[in-house]
Amino acid sequence: MNFYQQPYLWAPPFLPQGYPQAVVTNDTNPFYQENLNQQSYIENILRMNIGKVATVYMNFENSQWGSKIFKGVIKAAGKDHIVLKDLQSETRYLLLMVYLNYITFDESIEYEYPYRKKE
Repeated sequence: MNFYQQPYLWAPPFLPQGYPQAVVTNDTNPFYQENLNQQSYIENILRMNIGKVATVYMNFENSQWGSKIFKGVIKAAGKDHIVLKDLQSETRYLLLMVYLNYITFDESIEYEYPYRKKE
């Protein structure tokens, strides 16, 4: 039997009205490389602040944990996770972004606005 497999088509994520629309991210788009460096994501902001102490507020809805607060040194960040080292112990936390509410810092943070021209 031959089964026809439909090709996989990638669709960009939905952006609410008012957000700048993303460009097609492939090598044939002349604006791809230019716009690649002009995106601001939580993971990028966290990566610029590796080594700083952060308080991470998370909500584990419909679970036994409810809401939890984690405080520690940012060790790493990815598209879907944050790695924190606890301040009082050697415990590392791998926290999933899907549960993230917000993050606070007790000091100033590194942040590059995505559309600011470099001088």
